[in-house]
Amino acid sequence: MSDHADAPTPPILREFPDRFESDRLLLRTPLPGDGADVHAAIEESRAELTPWLPWSHGEQSVEMVEANVREAHADFLARRNLRLHLYLRDRGAFVGSSGLHEIDWAVPRFEIGYWVRTSMAGRGFATEAARRIADFAFKELEAQRVEIWCDARNQRSAGVAERAGFTFEAKLSRNRIGADGELSDSLCFVKLK
Repeated sequence: MSDHADAPTPPILREFPDRFESDRLLLRTPLPGDGADVHAAIEESRAELTPWLPWSHGEQSVEMVEANVREAHADFLARRNLRLHLYLRDRGAFVGSSGLHEIDWAVPRFEIGYWVRTSMAGRGFATEAARRIADFAFKELEAQRVEIWCDARNQRSAGVAERAGFTFEAKLSRNRIGADGELSDSLCFVKLK
């Protein structure tokens, strides 16, 4: 029999918090019952989301969003995708969604994504969340690399990455189809351990 003492821990067995806080936010795993809050935020913010996020296109019922929330909860437990919902600490209002995606546990490497509902935009919540999530990734998940990718035309998203302390690493020309169906460029911002 071979010695498995040095084998890496399978992701599903990794223990780490499913919630943590920043100055103004509670960041936690999606939970059954969050669908109504998320649905309301998507409906409120559709005009701002659709240029950048393909999943925001088309009508979605509360039930469809609730099903997506439950799938995200299951993915978090399985360590496939670590979506986080953002809530105001003082009032409990739903702010938006973020998390760690495109995970490569062998490195470990993670990508932060984010969106904030329109009524909460412009207050620095996405920047605060990105900073805190990167800190969580380095301290709790032993990340070597955390990235933020965005469409090169999305100046607001790039601004969040810069304000959160990420360094511009690369521009990939014509490497993606944007949410609008057009060929576009991507920007990569990074923080390293």
